[in-house]
Amino acid sequence: MSINIKSIEAPTRENRLKSITGYDGSIKDLVKKAQCGQLRNRGRCFSQASNCSSGCAQSYLGRIMDAAIVNHGAVGCAADIISETCTFKWGLNIRDWEKTNINVINTNMTEDSTVFGGKNKLREGIREAYRRFKPKAIFVTTSCASAIIGDDVKSIADEIESEINIPVVPVLCEGFRSKIWASGFDAAFHAILTRIVQPPRKKRPELINMINFNGSAREYVTEIFSNLGLVPQFGLPFATIEEISKMSEAAATISICGTLGSYFGNGLEQKYGVPYIKAIQPHGIAGMGSWLRELGKVVGKEKEVEDYIAAEKEKIKPELAEIRKKLKGIKAVVGMGPSFSHNFIRVLNELGIEVVHGISWHYDQHYDHGSVPESSIFLSREQKDIPVSVCDGQNFEILNLLNKVKPDLYIARHGGTTVWPLKMGIPSIMVSDEYSAFGYRGIIKFGHRIIDALGNNSLAEELSKRVKLPYTSWWLKQDAFKFLEDKVE
Repeated sequence: MSINIKSIEAPTRENRLKSITGYDGSIKDLVKKAQCGQLRNRGRCFSQASNCSSGCAQSYLGRIMDAAIVNHGAVGCAADIISETCTFKWGLNIRDWEKTNINVINTNMTEDSTVFGGKNKLREGIREAYRRFKPKAIFVTTSCASAIIGDDVKSIADEIESEINIPVVPVLCEGFRSKIWASGFDAAFHAILTRIVQPPRKKRPELINMINFNGSAREYVTEIFSNLGLVPQFGLPFATIEEISKMSEAAATISICGTLGSYFGNGLEQKYGVPYIKAIQPHGIAGMGSWLRELGKVVGKEKEVEDYIAAEKEKIKPELAEIRKKLKGIKAVVGMGPSFSHNFIRVLNELGIEVVHGISWHYDQHYDHGSVPESSIFLSREQKDIPVSVCDGQNFEILNLLNKVKPDLYIARHGGTTVWPLKMGIPSIMVSDEYSAFGYRGIIKFGHRIIDALGNNSLAEELSKRVKLPYTSWWLKQDAFKFLEDKVE
């Protein structure tokens, strides 16, 4: 696969990775069809809600410490800045840094702007962002409104860049461009890869780019890498423009999430020769083993990796056995982004929990290095075939499925998806931190978290007695995938 670094925009996941948002079947069938090129998206004749790729782009770029965002759109397009600021402040808090808001300007496009153009508002917004925040770079994120009327964002960005002498970078992430909100991450990384990262001045064989969301386990990651004689460079959130510009100097790039890291990691490898570690995500035992072994191969640290893995697995063996005893017989449903979903199915299996259904918000048929996602391949090789489906956060579909499967536990990673199962009386865990179940210590901590959730289910029980679900009994009796079209797109 090849990333077009000369283009101003990243191709959508539908076009680049043949990603889908509609599927119902099993993990073995999903992987087989993806490998053979036979997997096709099944559209929905009814859709309740989804998300927007601009939110992913803005939230990720907005957490760069000395950058600013100019969101060229209606004021409503900046509504998610509230949640993005909360996430930003959480990241500042765990680092014990001074609390502040993200640096963002919205151009407040109105009806007048959509008729006569919003170029002057964009110019004003960029200049105001520079005056107000004194950033080292400004990212201009597009919206449906600015894209539909055809505002020439690049020309205006180039014009103001020559005036203020810092990078002013268009990020083409308007929501209608893609049904898959993760395309927004690709748009953000494309802007970083093509305009911020610079050619290496010197190579640093000890430095490893660590791609994550918020980086809560920085101390643990640093400790792991120090055992291998390596130093992590966390990015992109909570890094500076200067630090990001030097990511081409690293010995390798590794990611906490396959969905997140694929574009940037493979792009760095293609453009600057920085190897991207292609492994299962480092959640749980098999995940951490795969992650570290692939890293060890690339940087020549195979022996150190094997010594570390053996020692850490031995440390957790007794406690892991106790956790498995307590969780034996528990059945769960998982609902997460694609790489997290298929990785956490494996993690739950390692804890002794049977996953009776796995939901992913979309599915990439392959990553930018050309392979079907490693986590999916791993699951497909297991003896048991697991029912899986793909939906872009359609709660009506999820609740129908939960009502039929009746799991003991629901585990999700997306805002708003654990509230409704709780109201059904199902204990639910929200995996908001990407480092939940990270590695050997993490799986132990996550196991205890599950035990606690199952042991104290009074909230879910009380809610189920008092809350009326918004879905009728008619719908809950239907096939959960009734609105998936028989025809494929």
